[in-house]
Amino acid sequence: MNAIEFTEPKVITVIDRPDETNPGPGEAVVRTHRMGICGTDLSCYLGKFPFFAYPRTPGHELGLEVVAVGEGVTNVKSGDKCSLEPYVNDTQTPTSKKGSSNCCPGVQVIGVHNNGGLRKGTFIVPARKLHPGNDLSYDQLALVETLAIGYHAVQRGNPKPGETVLVIGAGPIGLACLEFLKLMEDVNVIVMDMVQGRLDFCAEKLGIKTGVLAKPDGSHLADLEKVTDGNLADVIIDATGSPRSMSTCFEYAAFTGRVVYVGITTSDLSFPHAPVFHRRELTLLASRNAVPADFPEIINLIREGKIDTDIWITHRIGFDEVPEKFDQFTDPTLGAIKAIIEIR
Repeated sequence: MNAIEFTEPKVITVIDRPDETNPGPGEAVVRTHRMGICGTDLSCYLGKFPFFAYPRTPGHELGLEVVAVGEGVTNVKSGDKCSLEPYVNDTQTPTSKKGSSNCCPGVQVIGVHNNGGLRKGTFIVPARKLHPGNDLSYDQLALVETLAIGYHAVQRGNPKPGETVLVIGAGPIGLACLEFLKLMEDVNVIVMDMVQGRLDFCAEKLGIKTGVLAKPDGSHLADLEKVTDGNLADVIIDATGSPRSMSTCFEYAAFTGRVVYVGITTSDLSFPHAPVFHRRELTLLASRNAVPADFPEIINLIREGKIDTDIWITHRIGFDEVPEKFDQFTDPTLGAIKAIIEIR
């Protein structure tokens, strides 16, 4: 019994999954050492994620060991420690050819569209999707994918010196955005969340001192106006996945501001066009996954000590504890920032 399966919503089964051992050209055999649990995994478990079908083995935030490589593979070798870029694209599509492999029309995310890495056995991935970091820990490598989602969202918003950026939602993806924003010179960063404890975490661990507590009655808009001297935000990154937040966040945008949706929802969204979106000449951007160049950039930032991944990991469980303990991470009162599954 060497793999975890989401058999149906809220049902976890430990199953036998045969080891994959014979890589073809351009492929690599890998073994998982660490898996990060993210919001996508929790949504898949709960039956709320639009691209997930049962039964399936999850796992896309992975710290991996390369076991063997196939013909023509030069970017990694046996024994390398790697982070996985789990978005498997068709390299021949026009979208991929113009550099947007992250949103190739047929992109398949390992652990979402097909079986992932929450297993003790070996499996095969395209070697081009492996990013080595032999001087990093498997913990660090498992966090690179989450960080890459935030990095890509920040790049989409493209903050300029002197601008104010508001990140809505201080969950893992919002925190990933904040990690890169805090490294930018002369960018004013504000975080908004409904939980004061998360704002406190951002202040204490990330140095993001300006936080706005979101309130059900909408009175936090006045608080945002106060901390921005009435100018609001030039860039808004909504990492909530909440239809309500994604529909109202335009109110926080300065004239000619940019709004980035990195959170995802299956709901239809509506927002005031003439009085807000059109009048302020706003720009709306989507941010999906990340691009290959993001991964070595993030690995290097971790290597240089510019990103401290230790503060992220608040909970750990072992592979054998997954059936019993995974469900706890669906409870927001647990206070988990990032949970890691150790696979030995």
